[in-house]
This record gives sequence, C-alpha cells and structure tokens, in this order.
Amino acid sequence: MINNWNLNNGAKLVIEDIPYVKSAAVGVYIKIGSRYETSSLAGASHFLEHMLFKGTPRRSARDIAETMEGMGGQLNAYTGKEYTCVYARALDEDIYAAMEIVFDMLLHSTMEPKEFDTERSVIMEEINMYEDTPDELIHDIFARKFWDGDPMGNSILGTAESITGMNRDELYRYYKKYYVPANFIVAVAGNVDTARIKDFVEAKLNECEPAASLTPLEQPAKSQPFVNLVAKDVEQIQISLGVPGLSYRDENRYTQNVMNSILGGGMSSRLFQKLREELGLAYSVYTYPASYSDTGLFSFYIGTSASRVPMFCAALSEQLQLFVDKGVSREEINRTQKLMKSSISLGLESVMNRMTRLGKSILMYDQVVPPEEIIARVYAVEPDMVQQMAQNLFKPELFSIAAIGSDDALPIIENQFNKWWGSK
Repeated sequence: MINNWNLNNGAKLVIEDIPYVKSAAVGVYIKIGSRYETSSLAGASHFLEHMLFKGTPRRSARDIAETMEGMGGQLNAYTGKEYTCVYARALDEDIYAAMEIVFDMLLHSTMEPKEFDTERSVIMEEINMYEDTPDELIHDIFARKFWDGDPMGNSILGTAESITGMNRDELYRYYKKYYVPANFIVAVAGNVDTARIKDFVEAKLNECEPAASLTPLEQPAKSQPFVNLVAKDVEQIQISLGVPGLSYRDENRYTQNVMNSILGGGMSSRLFQKLREELGLAYSVYTYPASYSDTGLFSFYIGTSASRVPMFCAALSEQLQLFVDKGVSREEINRTQKLMKSSISLGLESVMNRMTRLGKSILMYDQVVPPEEIIARVYAVEPDMVQQMAQNLFKPELFSIAAIGSDDALPIIENQFNKWWGSK
C-alpha cells in the first residue's frame, strides 16, 4: 500500500509498505542540483553531497561508514542537474537506525574546514579523472554547448577554477539555504510501519528551521545547431550528435522512449545491429533521451577511429532516413513494449527500485504514477506515432555535433557532419 503526505514543514513524504520482504530503503530527494548554481558556485551541489559524509556533531565520517556497514546496510548519494539524492538500504529491523544517520547527515553536517580542504582535493582528482575519460567527457561537452549560457549546461562536477575558488563558508551558506524541509521529498519502501515512519520523519524534519522553497527556474533558450570540436591526443574519436528532445512532463515521452529503444537503446536496436554487429564500426554505439522539467535532448553516441568516421556518418544518416521514411514494424513495437514492461515489472522486485520510483514520481509529477499506468501508456504507442516522432526530431537542420579527437581527425568529422546534416 502506498501513502503520501504534504507535511506541515513543507516536505513531501511517500511510503510503500511491502510486508513480504525483509528489507527497506529510504531516499531523500533534495530539489537542488547543478542547474541552480551560479558560475562561481559551479559544482557546489556535488561538493555538498560529498561533505554530507564527512561528519556531524554526533558522528565522524568513520562513525557513519562503520555504523552503516556494521548493520549490513548500504549508504550512498548522487547529484544531478535538478536534484540531489541521499539514500540508504538496510534490513527492515535496522531501517530506523539507517534513517537516523541519513537525517543527521542531511540536517547537521558540520563541514569542518579541514574536511572541506581534504574533499576539495578529492573532487579535483575526480575532475581530472573525468577529463581523462573521453567517452564520458563527450556528453558534458555536448551539453555545455547545447545549453550554452544557461546553468543547464554546467558540469555537475563544476570546473577546476570554481572548485579551487570556492570556500567553506560559501558552501555552508548554500547548504543552509537549500537543505530545508520545503525542498525535501522523502521516499520509503519496504517492510515498514507506515505510521511510525511518518512520525519519525516529521520529528526529524522539525529539528530544523523551515525556509522558503526554491525560486522557479527559467526555461533555457532554444538551442541553435552547432559544431563543437575539441582537440585531444586520443586513439579513438568520441562523437556525440543530438537534437532537441522532450521534457519529462511531455505526454509524448512514452513514444520517445519506445523510439529510443528501437533505434539505439539496446543490443537488438537498429543502430547496434547495423553499426556494430554488421559493419563493425564501433565497440559502443547507442542513443538516449535526457529529459528534464522543461527541456530535453535526444543524443547519439559512438566511439570509432578517424578512418571510419565517413562510413559511420553515412550509415547513421541512412538508418535515420529509413526510420523517418519507412517507420517501424509492428514486430519491433511489440518486442519493445514487452521489453519495457519486463523492465518495469522486474524492477518492482527491488525495494531500492520501488523507493526510487516513488521519490522521482513525486519529484517530477507531484503524484505517484502507478506502474500499471506507465505500462498502459507504453502499450498505447503505435508504429505511426513513432514515425511521426522521428519525423519531428530527426530533421537534418536540427542536428548538432560535439567530438573529441586529434587535430588531424577533427576536419574529417566537421566535413562529414556538414555533408549529411549541415544546412541544405
């Protein structure tokens, strides 16, 4: 059974009692991410996520780690563009101990100056590691240009300059401003006592002062097509192409997700089968939609050698034209619908997945969307809907490209992009 409340302190709470399991999971979704940061505070949300684990007046960083592992639990966090999540999983008998730690971290982080300096070094190493991972970096390079001039394009990690220039007091003020109940969605799933969980969460959140919620975001300006080439001494060319996509509030998102699965979302997808299995152009090739509250992006990725760029561009253009002109078959739709239904249904067997589904549903839609409704919407997608989606999104004049490669390879990429997707 699922219950949800708008608490008096401004927080939202959603609980699913699953009496036949022996575990439980809690996640706190905080409505703050890299999109809310100024240029001088770029990376603050991610930096703050790290600092939550560094201690409170009651617990040191070692205490937090040893206590969670001592009960066999899991504790972690991650930062996105529009929210941060801190979550834990434990045996049902230990969920209150786990929640005690989570809320202590969220509400009472001390951010000791020594710990701040130590973690700054850790994050700088994380940035350096990311810069040395071109197959991941390429997605940030594309997003930065796609949302050029808007915080949406900021790297979640921040930059070496912003992290170096940030001081402890700035980050602490950022923490006290945004880590307040009005910006919290608390999700719990597992073998729990719903009334007791509600009382526990309310008592914990009442320990801090209420504050105003976030200022509404401004929608990013419409992206203009671009070519963004980054010279780097690498063996393999990293290419990201993309077009404007849908927000997660767009009712056509189900069609977009079905289209993505058929086109490049898995091993049976058209691009994987054609570009990798048949032509041998790459080890990794895929597509993905990135959807946010008021904007979105549909991306294509491939890592390949410079000599194969012309063949890749020609094959991708051919596959997209087939998608636009001929559409998809009923068999492809049926297979994808069953795949997505299976993914949703099997995910419900994990308390972590159930907790995540609850938290994100409240965060994004302010209501719990039943899995049966999601499956029904997926099964309502018809072949002509997918073809129409492709015709709307895959117009050559809408495409942009970012690439990482050697000085010799970049002109080849630009030439091929202009040949197949440049202004006609």
